[in-house]
Amino acid sequence: MKLVLAIATSLGLAIAATTPALAAEEAPEKTYTVVRQYESFEVRDYAPYVVAEVTLPGSADEAGNQGFRILAGYIFGKNKGERQIAMTTPVTQSAEPKTIAMTTPVTQAASEGGFVIQFKMPAEYTLDTLPEPLDARIKFRETPGQRFAVIRYSGRWSDSNYNEHLDLLRKGVEAAGLRSSGSPIYARYNAPFVPWFMRRNEIWLKID
Repeated sequence: MKLVLAIATSLGLAIAATTPALAAEEAPEKTYTVVRQYESFEVRDYAPYVVAEVTLPGSADEAGNQGFRILAGYIFGKNKGERQIAMTTPVTQSAEPKTIAMTTPVTQAASEGGFVIQFKMPAEYTLDTLPEPLDARIKFRETPGQRFAVIRYSGRWSDSNYNEHLDLLRKGVEAAGLRSSGSPIYARYNAPFVPWFMRRNEIWLKID
């Protein structure tokens, strides 16, 4: 699990360097419903949502840092602006770059093509209304509703802390008679300068 943890660390450094104001205050997170609370974890249902994502080769550090900066550039203005629904939202008539709100957590997981870095788009946007990116590597995708087993914990971004909680999550899922699939997803909500005992970290396992 070193790769996933390394991704999160590089993303955090990019958040602090690219968006200092945002790093100090959490952005809105994905909306979910808690289905059931277990002793060590909870099961959540996430509603469908649209993501902007890039898939990059290379090491976890390289892909994570580069991917974050590509997507952060898009939501902070490197796009062609949204021109649809001009009569009801005149602000979108402008051809100037349009800033899109950032959400947390930023997630990343390994894939056959390298690493997939995703930003969830704000709920008011659809595949048809998102501004066109200037970087052709950015793709949009509508993610269907999904169910995850999630463990939340604080502390340092160390391999030992991550592996300890991943093991706890997997044992809890097995004991509950649930079946997971896919690679674990590491989600981090804070910038590196947040004290370790105040950090919110999560690991997600997709539940079939």
